[in-house]
Amino acid sequence: MTPMENTLPPSSESEDRRGWAARFFTIWTGQAFSLIGSALVQFALVWWLTQQTGSATILATASLVALLPQIVLGPFVGALVDRWNRRLIMIIADASIAAATGVLIFLFATGLVQVWHIYAILFLRSLGGAFHHPAMTASTSLMVPHRHLTRLSGLNQLLQGFLSIFAPPLGALLLGFLPTQGVLAIDVGTAALAILPLLFLSIPQPQRQANRAAPVTSYWHDLGDGLRYVVRWPGLLGLILLAMLLNFLLSPSSSLLPLLVLKEFQGGAPQLAAVESAFGVGIILGGSILGVWGGFKRRILTSFAGILGIGAGVILTGLAPAGMFWLLLAANFLIGLTQVFANGPILAIFQTAVEADYQGRVFSLIGAGATAMMPLSLLIAGPLADALGVRFWYLTGGSTCILMTLAALFIPAIMNIEQNRQQA
Repeated sequence: MTPMENTLPPSSESEDRRGWAARFFTIWTGQAFSLIGSALVQFALVWWLTQQTGSATILATASLVALLPQIVLGPFVGALVDRWNRRLIMIIADASIAAATGVLIFLFATGLVQVWHIYAILFLRSLGGAFHHPAMTASTSLMVPHRHLTRLSGLNQLLQGFLSIFAPPLGALLLGFLPTQGVLAIDVGTAALAILPLLFLSIPQPQRQANRAAPVTSYWHDLGDGLRYVVRWPGLLGLILLAMLLNFLLSPSSSLLPLLVLKEFQGGAPQLAAVESAFGVGIILGGSILGVWGGFKRRILTSFAGILGIGAGVILTGLAPAGMFWLLLAANFLIGLTQVFANGPILAIFQTAVEADYQGRVFSLIGAGATAMMPLSLLIAGPLADALGVRFWYLTGGSTCILMTLAALFIPAIMNIEQNRQQA
């Protein structure tokens, strides 16, 4: 049997959470190992597709297949996350992802693997992630005191920075000693490390799930209720729309980076790796700073300062002269550094301001909207970059990003989102 779930009301600051750190970070550490395994799988599969096909279309299709579950199913998953036991969702999601990887291990070991097999496994892994991510994010706000959420976001960004720097060379090193199925097997082991703490440690459930006297509602009612919750709260809706628009403007900057390095700086793989490493170092430094500092008292100010920094870094990327490669490195270091201050506090705002009963639905809507912006923006940015030059999108996207953020400073509903929940 598994332990009884603890229950906490949404107003977690009034609740005594002594001992939260040991329980939460035990679970967090297991999830961190799982992220390492997933990063190695991603590297191994991308490298295999590159070696076997040498096709940019194949790689682009693989990326699109991996995005589809979050885009199409994300809004519908959130209502289930809010209805079901979130701890069990994470256990089943992690186990399902590991099982999908296990099928791929068998196919590689027997020499039967084909490209469509990888597409199918990427889809299944992404589907598991579509359940796991909102469940973990929503559970975090019930386990961690709200005053520490921004610092925790900084720590998560720090982890992503380390992964972006060290996972690719680690994957390349492992592929030099192990067959592809051997690298994939590591992911099964790290998934077990993620599941193990969840089998013994409880996770608080939202108040509605804890209250047996609460009225039973249908799935479709809960789905519509989540949409109404977002629409009726102008500050929340405005911040979500702003995040989607910014993602639309900024997503192509990373996808167009190889072309910028090749065409404008006459560089190759080493130069591209240097730029990506500068970005990762920026994330690590930013995550360290945010983890210690915690940001301004008004989280929205920290986030907007970070967005302005990203916009400045993107513009600087577009302006860097071909003979000043070091300026390109500095610009991407700035983007990585300020991205942490932009993303961390926004996540903490959502975790603090959104009622616990609605967080699964809200986080799924945010994830689906933000993810949908990526292929849409690439469809537009690619032809524009071909017609007007790669630098055009950096200059236009960065400038628009700054102007939109400055305009948002004068929208009270967004600026006061942390205070206007009751009014909404």
